[in-house]
Amino acid sequence: MASKSSIERDNVILVLQGGGALGAYQAGVFEALSENGFTPGWIAGISIGAINGAIIAGNRPEDRIKKLRGFWERVSSGVLGVPLIGDGHHRTLFNEASALSSLAFGVQGFFRPRFPSPVFMAADGPTSVSYYSTEPLAATLNELVDFDYLNRAGPRLSVGAVNIATGNLTFFDKDKEKLQPEHIMASGALPPGLPAVKIGSDYYWDGGLVSNTPLQYVLDETSDPQKFIFQVDLFSARGPVPGNLLEAAEREKEIRYSSRTRFNTDMAAKRIEYRAALARLLRKLPAALQGDADARLLTEIGEEPAVTIVHLIYRERTYETQARDYEFSRVSVEEHWEQGRKDALTTLSDDKLKSCMPPKPGVTVLDLTKK
Repeated sequence: MASKSSIERDNVILVLQGGGALGAYQAGVFEALSENGFTPGWIAGISIGAINGAIIAGNRPEDRIKKLRGFWERVSSGVLGVPLIGDGHHRTLFNEASALSSLAFGVQGFFRPRFPSPVFMAADGPTSVSYYSTEPLAATLNELVDFDYLNRAGPRLSVGAVNIATGNLTFFDKDKEKLQPEHIMASGALPPGLPAVKIGSDYYWDGGLVSNTPLQYVLDETSDPQKFIFQVDLFSARGPVPGNLLEAAEREKEIRYSSRTRFNTDMAAKRIEYRAALARLLRKLPAALQGDADARLLTEIGEEPAVTIVHLIYRERTYETQARDYEFSRVSVEEHWEQGRKDALTTLSDDKLKSCMPPKPGVTVLDLTKK
């Protein structure tokens, strides 16, 4: 297992994808990482990843797991358990019923239905154009996140949201501004279910509408050539060809929310390869050219990077459907949490990971739980 001395704290980065109820998987991953000395110096999140990230960054290390537990127990309190019916068709029916309960009655501590329904009411501005109100989430964040600690002493936190007017992905970053509950809520404001959030004079929706994974932001926003990134994804890019309409809806969602992950990882690897090649080429220049203005300029971007990206990807169970990201039953939340913990422990025990500490020159991409 890794020790805190294995990797410099500020070079450990936690990248958290969006995915609603599946976010309990990220909490399980973090629990295993923290128990084994991987304390992130930087957390970047989208949607539920922003919420998990805020809870982690907004609490002292000894309180983080307890606060994460508090959040996931609260949002899963509507449907607590399941009879011992196995993991086949009956479990699928249970999960579907639980998801329908979330749609009908909301999720405690997260969102509640608007009454009367906005279908029958005139809109009262952009923040009311949604089926649900997120006032419960605002109260939950204020209770579970110490925003004073987050902005003063916690690890760096960056959360992504989409500016509705421009369509551009914006990152609210602790290193650039003071973060408040509205920044976290904006990152998870998925329309038309959840309302837009006003920040300054602009309105924002869920960052997953543009990119569900903030990996590119992390790679672009730091000049440190050595990075060790745990990227926790809640949708897998790979999956079977669908055989019916429900499977088609499920596969469409997986592709939509995982495609930018594949694209960003591939592009990051290629860019890092180019930077490494440039660094090697500059070292081969004769002394007479090394003082040239163009050579000096290229040297600033040509430092040979060493980046390790460790994928931890939730892979759905056979009885789960396209509703799994809004299925908040206690049994499913606990399963997701335990699966995240198990996958992280498997990854941390793998010799391939240990060989990349510290990261090797170039880019190394690992997925050590792939079946």
